[in-house]
Order: sequence, then structure tokens, then C-alpha cells
Amino acid sequence: MAVRRKNDEKRDYLQKKRQESQLGGGNRRIEAQHKKGKLTARERIASLLDDGTFEELDSFALHQSTEFGLDKQRFLGDSVVTGFGTIDGRRIFVYAQDFTVVGGSLSLVAAQKITKIMDLALNTGAPMIGLIDSGGARIQEGIDSLSGYSDIFLRNVRASGVIPQISAVFGPAAGGASYSPALTDFVLMVRGTGQLYITGPDVIKAVTGEEITHEDLGGAESHASKSGVAHFAAESEEECMDQIRRLLSFLPQNNMEESPRGQGADDQDSTDQTLADLIPDNPNQAYDMTEIIRRIVDGGEFFQVHELYARNVVVGYARMDGRAVGIVANQPEVMAGVLDINASAKAARFVRFCDAFNIPIVTLIDVPGFMPGSSQEHSGIIRHGAKLIYAYAEATVPKISVLTRKAYGGAYIVMSSKGLKGDINYAWPTGELAVMGAGGAVNIIHRNQLKDADDPEQLRAELVKEYEDRLINPYVAAGRGLIDDVIDPSETRQKVIRALAMLDNKREVLPPKKHGSIPL
Repeated sequence: MAVRRKNDEKRDYLQKKRQESQLGGGNRRIEAQHKKGKLTARERIASLLDDGTFEELDSFALHQSTEFGLDKQRFLGDSVVTGFGTIDGRRIFVYAQDFTVVGGSLSLVAAQKITKIMDLALNTGAPMIGLIDSGGARIQEGIDSLSGYSDIFLRNVRASGVIPQISAVFGPAAGGASYSPALTDFVLMVRGTGQLYITGPDVIKAVTGEEITHEDLGGAESHASKSGVAHFAAESEEECMDQIRRLLSFLPQNNMEESPRGQGADDQDSTDQTLADLIPDNPNQAYDMTEIIRRIVDGGEFFQVHELYARNVVVGYARMDGRAVGIVANQPEVMAGVLDINASAKAARFVRFCDAFNIPIVTLIDVPGFMPGSSQEHSGIIRHGAKLIYAYAEATVPKISVLTRKAYGGAYIVMSSKGLKGDINYAWPTGELAVMGAGGAVNIIHRNQLKDADDPEQLRAELVKEYEDRLINPYVAAGRGLIDDVIDPSETRQKVIRALAMLDNKREVLPPKKHGSIPL
């Protein structure tokens, strides 16, 4: 009979402790989590990562607090699970807050675990993903938990523009807890369970008298469509994980690398004769710009970002001959594609992210101008519109644009114009570039003639035709080098792909500075 060694006992003890840490807050709390339709922290990580690749760190960490009965609520690993693994074979770092342990509240040791993993992600140049399900700061720890949040926020800012940062919200994130997701590059929320707000419904009612539900105040739908805090809203946790994986497929590991290349398309030189049919003869008639996007990108695959927010501008990722590209496009189907405050901020943020991570930007243009009105002016349309100007002017990645119909006034300038260092600017024959539309211009320039004319409508039609022929067709801009080529719509895909290939080795250096002063 084999004699049991002391080392064997120690190994058995290790296995026992590991099993204990895997249970988080215990079976009863795990069952409660499942009854809410929610996965546990470890189940979420397992669902997100490649099978068998997760390496957990700090699974034996314990908080050291004794105030208000916390000494009787010690769980191995405390309220967050941290570690690293792979998604599609690519290294990522992850933390998942564990709601089964003291409601996932942030303790000092939980913050230390999170910041440790964030430091590793930054130092090794790999994406950081946070899976959020937390009651906020652990009140019993007082200033220690608040200090922990500041340590996390600092690292969010330090990592910004260096590694991609993604937050997925599966449960509550109230008060200070909501700011870390807001500092990351992309926020995903699950409908029905994910909630973000600074102040909860109870406090709002006590202070202002307003009654509102948790979901209406800070749910996925509210933040995806109204506030713009959330970039994606998912119907389930599984769908949210799929969105994260799909998003990462377009992103590089860090700002020194390029995005993964997909397989080059066999149809890169093909033409689509039906593209021209998508532009209505009536210049005031709407059409769906996403249909054009899907016709020119690889496999018709377009992954929209902020799909429900500021829908008058469209942003998202696609591939062209295997290259990941960021797409920015006006959407004539919504508000005629006009640029307002929300659309300007949405597009500017997307452009800056693409520029930070070496993702070329393809811009499709059909914009009548900036949104007029006292509400927009008083809410700062000038300042917010300037953000988009700033973003395009600052971006040094390849910038290619295609004018499909119209670009008037300041909105022409802001949409990746040649003056903002657009590399290649194409126009379809239907393109119009001017200070304003021909009708409005004629009303101003020839107002006295029209007032005195015997047949003002006939004269107006003649003057509009003359203005269009002389000033706003794409050949005028092409004659001045502001448009590089007027192309047949059917050639759009091959022209953009060839321009992207030509710009593969583009290098542009900005003047030395600490950072610019974007009009926030």
C-alpha cells in the first residue's frame, strides 16, 4: 500500500481551494443568477473565449476588510474573475465581475485584480475586455473602493488609443461604475438586464419627483438609441459574445499593428451595373446608403456600429479585398442625411478610433448640409460639427471618399474633403458640390430678377439649370483637383480597392505636440 506523502496532501488542498474559488458566492447565489436569465462570470468568460484557453489569475485573492460584517463575507477571488485567453487564436485579456459575490461590488482587492490585468494588456499590446455586472462601489469599504475606481479610470485613459478596450454590460453598473465603460472604445449592452446610470430611479424620484424604471432610465435600448453611450444592444448574452468576437475580427491587437487580413476577394475587379439605379432621379427622394455599402464591400458584409443612434449617419466595419476598413456614410433615408449634433459626434468618434488603430476610412457622401434651427445652434452644433472636421483633418490613415449625390456648404468640407487631406476623392456623375443647392442659390443671387419677371417660375427653372451647369456638377470640382476622378458607379468597388492598395504604405506625420485641443 502506497504511503501518502505530505506533498500529495498539499496538492489535494490546492485542488480543494481551486474548486472553492470556482463557486464564487456559492451554489445558492449561482442559482439566483441563473433564475434571472444571466450567466455567471466564469460562464461568460467560457462563452467568449476559445475553448480551454482561459488562464485565471488571482483566484485566491481575498479582501481584508472587517467593517460592517465584511469579515464574514470572504470569498476566494472576491467579486471579479480575471485572466487571459484567446479569441480566434488571438490573445486577449478579460475581467468579469461576479454578481454572486457581494453583488459584484468593487472592493479594493477587486480593483487591484482589474488594474493588474489592465497593466498586462497594455504592456503586452492586447485588447482588454470587461464583462460588467456590478452593484457599484462596495459601500462598506468607503474611500478604498472609490480609490479603486480611480485606478481603473486612469488605466482606461492610459490605454486609450494603444489597445482596443471593450465593455459588455450584462447587469447593473451604477454611479462611478458607469464611467469605466464610457471610457472604453465600445460598449455593448444586453436588453432587459444591462443597465448604466449615474443616479438610480429611487434617488431621481426623491430629488426631482420623476418616476422612471431602471430599464427606461439606463437600459440597453435607451443608451443605444437615445444617449449613444452604447454602441450595440444584444437580445441575449450569447448574442453579445458573438458581437464582441465579430467586432474584434476587424480590429488590430494594438496601435502598432494592422487589422487581420481576410481572404482577398475574387471579384475585386468586378463591376455592378445596378449601382447607378439606386440614386433616384428626384434629388429630394431618399434611398438607403447601406445598400450601396453592401454592394461594394466583400461578401456584402457590413458590421454597423451605433446602428440605432443618430441614424442620419452610418458608421461601421467591412472588408475590401480582405482589408478591414471603417465606413462613414450619410444616410439619405433618415433626415435626408443632414448632419446634426449627434451625427457629428458619432462620426467623429468613429473616425478617431479608426485613425488611432490604423484602419483606413472609406467615406460615402450625400449630405445637404448641417441641421438648421435654434435648438441645434443653442445646443452647440458649431462646436460639435467642428469635432468631425477635427477628426478627419487629424486622421493620417488612408482616406478615400465617394460622392454619390450632393455635398453642400460646410458639410462638403467636413466629409473627408480634399482640403482636409483626403487622399483619393471620387465622385459619381450624379455628384453635386456647392455652397448650397441650385434652387436656394438662384433665389438669393437672382431674387430681384425673379421678383420682376413676367414668368418667374420659367425664369427660375432656366437659372437653376444654368447654375447647375456652371457651378455644381462634379466636373467643375474635378477641374480644380478637388475631385480626383469622376467614376461610373459600377466601377466603385474596383476603384476603392485599387486606391486602398496604392495607399498601403502611406506615411503622414503631424507636427510635434503633446496633443491637440479638440472642441469637446
